Amino acid sequence: MKTIVKLLIGLGILAGIGYASYGPLMNYMEQRNKTQWRTQGVEQGEIIQAVNSTGKVEPIKRVSVGATVSGPIAELLVDFNTKVTKDQVLARIDPRLYQSAVERDQANLRTRQAEVARADAMLQQARNDERRSGQLNRSQDGFISEAEIDQFRFARMMREAELQVAQTNVEQSQAQLDNSQANLAYTEILAPCDGIIIDKKIDVGQTLAAQFQTPEMFVVAPEMDQRMHIYASVDEADIGWISKAMETGQLVRFTVDAYPDELFDQGKIVQVRLSSKEEQNVITYPVIVQTPNQGMKLLPGMTANLSFQINRKSNILKVPNPALRFYPNREKVHPDDRKILDGFEDQKEFADSPKTVSADEKADNSRALSFRHVWVDDGKFLRAKKVKIGISDNRYTELIEGELKPGEELVIGEKIKK
Repeated sequence: MKTIVKLLIGLGILAGIGYASYGPLMNYMEQRNKTQWRTQGVEQGEIIQAVNSTGKVEPIKRVSVGATVSGPIAELLVDFNTKVTKDQVLARIDPRLYQSAVERDQANLRTRQAEVARADAMLQQARNDERRSGQLNRSQDGFISEAEIDQFRFARMMREAELQVAQTNVEQSQAQLDNSQANLAYTEILAPCDGIIIDKKIDVGQTLAAQFQTPEMFVVAPEMDQRMHIYASVDEADIGWISKAMETGQLVRFTVDAYPDELFDQGKIVQVRLSSKEEQNVITYPVIVQTPNQGMKLLPGMTANLSFQINRKSNILKVPNPALRFYPNREKVHPDDRKILDGFEDQKEFADSPKTVSADEKADNSRALSFRHVWVDDGKFLRAKKVKIGISDNRYTELIEGELKPGEELVIGEKIKK
């Protein structure tokens, strides 16, 4: 009997111990098996919305310098990278043929001028003969016949015509001389503007043939030491943002591979061209960016990685982008918020369907995307908070509306158990 009592007492003690430890044990197991969440806090600060692209650095203008006359290159006075000023002599073509043409035309002009002097003298003699015949006929009526008077008059008219021909020959000879002098002047190749020689395509002794097309001798880049252009291609989906950025005078930042650690931040959009280009079913538009070039660091042909600043806001609440992309499993969400996930699944199914939507529906869907949900850890479940978002960068998105505070932790994913 005593043994049974002792056994019952022992079992009671064990049952009490088990009952007392059941609650803490269950709490421990619940905490041990609870999902651990990765979080990131809401911050207050600045957001810069940007569109990224690549482009090619080029001079603001390329001036091709050619030759009007043909002949061998007798002298070359500049080389690559030479700074030149307007009307500076860059090269000379052998001028001997053109100099001899000038001398020939000068001699021909002097001959024509002498013919004018002779025609003028003969005209004067014809006028004198006509005058004397008239005087003699008036003093002695009938002394000279009408036929003879006509001869004197027509002789004077013929001499006047010969003088006009001679004067015209002088003008023609003068034009030929001007042409030869121009060709002689063209043997000196002059710089059309101030700039830098970025390309040279001739050498001394090379013969130019300019009869059929103008040969290109040099390429001059004006103002290259002051400013450059970047020719970028922007996707059609972003060209509206770029146009707005140009209207508001937003700056463009970029880097080049030659100076990967240096940020060039004084770019300015000067033109959005209307000539679209299609490549692999992608439509792009040329965008021209102008940038200073102090120190001549930017050279023609460099590849620039551009970031077009579209909008900039300071001292605002911003939500981490991973929190906007996170959607939890249904069983880990508070029952009151599971309908949000149902709506998300409906939207996902609608987006994946091949159904064609109207323009109004597309616009409505785009506006609806500004309203999103973020998730916070409420102990056993996750709770949703509705937010309205604005501009975004690659890390954060502007918070326009929503019950969030700086420093509040938002769930961005599950921690991986070790």
